[in-house]
Amino acid sequence: MRHAQEPTYSFVILTFVLILLDTALAYISVKFIPANASGVSLFFIAVAFMILFTLWFGVYGAIAAYVGTLVGAGLLVTESLSRHPEIAVIWAVAGLLQVLIPLIATRILDVDLAMENKRDWTIVLLFGVLINNLIGAAWGASTLSLLSPVNIAAVFSTWLIGNIIVTILIVPLALRFGTEKVRRSKLYVKKYWD
Repeated sequence: MRHAQEPTYSFVILTFVLILLDTALAYISVKFIPANASGVSLFFIAVAFMILFTLWFGVYGAIAAYVGTLVGAGLLVTESLSRHPEIAVIWAVAGLLQVLIPLIATRILDVDLAMENKRDWTIVLLFGVLINNLIGAAWGASTLSLLSPVNIAAVFSTWLIGNIIVTILIVPLALRFGTEKVRRSKLYVKKYWD
């Protein structure tokens, strides 16, 4: 359902702003937060905000998450990915998976993002903290192994544990206390594109 008085370019501008935010957060997460021996950030704070933006702004947030991961965590700061942009494009799908899984689950299962009941909390924790990060870590670790011999188990476990910690601390509470404010804006997306 479209908003009654939707500005013409509002979602283009929103997507651009979200790309800038996601790219900056991804860059900071990789550049300034300690990493394991394989270069994976111990706490990729960007993932929590990418999930939030996607849940609140639909596929516009997902587009921004992919570009933010590709540029901010890949091409700008990871030397092996900047030398192999074709692998970086595939690797950044990890970020896309980590935001699309909770988006699809919450929309299909009709979750109230204001998180006012146990069912909503359970679904968000399952699909927005556990399953999405499990799949993203598996995708990211296996893709990084295409670039050089890495300890896939170490990359996977660092990625998974760090992202679970970050998302469990930020996503549910931000949804609980921020969703109503975002819903009142004309940019809130109820389904995927609106």
